[in-house]
Amino acid sequence: MSHSNDLGWSWFENALDQEETTETHEDVAQYFAKCFQGTSGEAALSHLAQMTMLRPLAGNADAGVLRHLEGQRYLASYIIGLVRQGRAGN
Repeated sequence: MSHSNDLGWSWFENALDQEETTETHEDVAQYFAKCFQGTSGEAALSHLAQMTMLRPLAGNADAGVLRHLEGQRYLASYIIGLVRQGRAGN
């Protein structure tokens, strides 16, 4: 893809050329548990939860705002789940 016509998708080419990793889901969970360990990690997870899962929206919220928040909630939930799995050794 030429850079003059690059619409922001050129990173796909590099991503597809990279070799497969041998990391397992358990490895990734351990990485996340390590990143979010201690009081600082707990504070960061709490902040993620407060900004996403505990954030209420008004009844007249736009559909785009709802979709955006649901994406954030999914990602925060996924991260928190990985941390729990890593801490449990699963």
